Amino acid sequence: LGERFSPHDQVRPSMLSYQHAYHAGNFADVHKHLWLYATIEHLLRKNSAITFIDAHAGRGSYPLAAEETARLKEYQTGVKRLWDSRTETGKAGAQNPLLTTWLEAIDSVQPRPQQLTHYPGSPWWLGHRLRDQDRLTLFELHPGEHGHLARQSLAGEGQQANIRRVHGDGLAGLRSLLPVKTPRLCVLVDPSFERKSEYQEVAETMIHALGKVRHAVLLLWYPLLPAGRHQELLDRLRASGVRKLWRSEVILHPPGGASHGMYGSGMLVANPPWGVSDSMQATIADWLPLLGDAARHEQRWWVEE
Repeated sequence: LGERFSPHDQVRPSMLSYQHAYHAGNFADVHKHLWLYATIEHLLRKNSAITFIDAHAGRGSYPLAAEETARLKEYQTGVKRLWDSRTETGKAGAQNPLLTTWLEAIDSVQPRPQQLTHYPGSPWWLGHRLRDQDRLTLFELHPGEHGHLARQSLAGEGQQANIRRVHGDGLAGLRSLLPVKTPRLCVLVDPSFERKSEYQEVAETMIHALGKVRHAVLLLWYPLLPAGRHQELLDRLRASGVRKLWRSEVILHPPGGASHGMYGSGMLVANPPWGVSDSMQATIADWLPLLGDAARHEQRWWVEE
């Protein structure tokens, strides 16, 4: 069910402490997975084969009643608000086509339809739309999280053989797979950023990947924290000479103040498919009122072509 990658890599203990189950379904997950879903929808409009890579896969599905997820209940201010809005006329998800189909996809994984008890992680969002010609590689370093991933079904019966689950470091794994054999490549990079050095490591890996596959679609999620270290990552990418980087940030409130935690969610998309930014602008505008009066969305080219 799984493979071990890079036995010679040095793994720092802090790299194994993060488990996304504590935060599953929060507003940052919604931001990230809406972007992932919209990007996949646009890419599948063409028939040519795609290699999908998830560098920090986590689990394929998160039971919301699980001990980790139930401890913080972050999903209540994330996916649950959107889920509940479906039955309220005029609210987010009732009219927006992308939100509607995204929520319908979430409904399809519930053991009991119309009851939100599970939240699908990025491996499921990537796996359930695989075609015969596509391939998906999932990297997960945490042994417990990889164990969950290895046991979960992520695609239809015919596409299970197209999915490779790897127990190992996703950034190193991504580098090892490039260039890919398919005409197109789509990568999700979603680290914990628990270590300060990860910001530079991620930047260098993205630069390397875009050097190997210039037209690759890379989606990078990053947290907005008061320390502002994400700016180091963004500045390094801008200085590298890579082109076509689209930046989207959902900001809940100004940094600092009473809260010392994450105040927003960022997505940087290299080579976004044509039209996806317009679709996401409209989608996030419909979702934003559910996040509070101070919430806002900023998106623009970070680096143009």
